[in-house]
Amino acid sequence: MQYRHIFFDLDHTLWDFDQNAKEALLELYEVLRLQDTGIADFDVFYKRYLHHNQVLWDRYHHGYITSEELKWKRMWRTLLDFKIGNEPLARKMSATFLELLPERQNLFPYAVEILGYLKRKGYLLHLITNGFEHTQGRKLRTSGLEGYFEEVITSERSGSIKPQREIFEYALRLTGAKVEESIMIGDNPDADIGGAMGVGMDCIFVNHIGSEVVVPATYTIRHLKQLEDIL
Repeated sequence: MQYRHIFFDLDHTLWDFDQNAKEALLELYEVLRLQDTGIADFDVFYKRYLHHNQVLWDRYHHGYITSEELKWKRMWRTLLDFKIGNEPLARKMSATFLELLPERQNLFPYAVEILGYLKRKGYLLHLITNGFEHTQGRKLRTSGLEGYFEEVITSERSGSIKPQREIFEYALRLTGAKVEESIMIGDNPDADIGGAMGVGMDCIFVNHIGSEVVVPATYTIRHLKQLEDIL
């Protein structure tokens, strides 16, 4: 085999973050009675959250904000869109969300099947994720993915974040993998693909959403089953 070690991203690649976040936010919306604060439309609330979450994750990827700032400020900014300047509420929403989110189990189609296929072929599977250590661990246990991975490298564990080369170098050292026998699989053109390319690692761009963006990955797929044609 050309590759021996396969490094996966988790959120948006295997674990359906948007669907899971929507379910968790709906429960949060109901439990905290956000409709009573002036947020009358959940769908609008959800769309505004997705926007701010994406913006702040991008800032976190590039080291402009800390993980703690990301966690509560995505809620704070969402509340501000509804003219609600309530920081204690934003922090309570953040804590509640991080308790509810990892209990969701929605995966992208064929996620479990492809992991089983790759394990049977003898690949060593690992995760490199910018998600939070405790949260990602719970996601893996709840969704039944925990047993497929040899190592789970989080930004907190490594002390760096994708796309920084340090997190990839840490992953290679930890797993004993050589870059030429490794490949990264992820959905983020910057964090996953750019980060892997930065250390000379081959990479597969998982384009679940059918984006027209041109990503200079080694391979591009639109469905996880297509990995069987590559690996």
